[in-house]
Amino acid sequence: MTALAPAHPDFEALRERMSRLDTAAVSDAMDSLHAMDSLHAAPFMLPHIRPRTPGTVACGPAFTVRYRPVADTAGFRNAANYIDEVPAGSVIVVDNGGSRTCTNWGSLLSTVAQENGVAGTVVNGSVRDVREGRALGYPLFSTAVTMVSGKNRVVLDRTGVQVDIEGTVVAPGDWVFADDNGALRIPASALPEVIRRAEAVERTESRIRRAVLGGSRLDAARARFGYARPWEDGGDDGDL
Repeated sequence: MTALAPAHPDFEALRERMSRLDTAAVSDAMDSLHAMDSLHAAPFMLPHIRPRTPGTVACGPAFTVRYRPVADTAGFRNAANYIDEVPAGSVIVVDNGGSRTCTNWGSLLSTVAQENGVAGTVVNGSVRDVREGRALGYPLFSTAVTMVSGKNRVVLDRTGVQVDIEGTVVAPGDWVFADDNGALRIPASALPEVIRRAEAVERTESRIRRAVLGGSRLDAARARFGYARPWEDGGDDGDL
């Protein structure tokens, strides 16, 4: 299966299903595939990514952006102008090498991205104007926050290329899912199966929770509903 772009007939249905999940369930689903198939053995967590607009979710195919340090300090180096080229429904993934010294994202970009239907932004580096972003409700995630501008410090290297987020490679068209727990990459070819397994994980944990609230011991409930392999949707609901 090729990358699931917004024009794909299953795009909205899959994104809606994933948006109802959380990254913990999706991580468990990815773990199950990791154990079974070397195709999915590559790292899938984007390390050290934290939410800057708590309570929001970013979910969609990656539009990748890579920065590099300014080499020639003669003349003014403006902010990068790529935002108008990002397709609606995408998650922008910015790689500035995890820099804490200057920012790659601010309130103007959040405003334009939201207006254009972009699903969110994940930055391996710093963002600023966090308060304004929260007021907009724009899904924004990063490794750091600073007020220092990237102008004259970094320039756009390329868009639409693989980026390496501390050992996790994100390719254009990979899906990115981020929430208050952090961020994950999901190969587009694995997306339907990951969602199916993650939904099963959530059903399994819901059954265990209901059983415990109904008086069951936790160990008994876990054994009954297949907690060791929750993506298999095992166990018997019985009288729950």
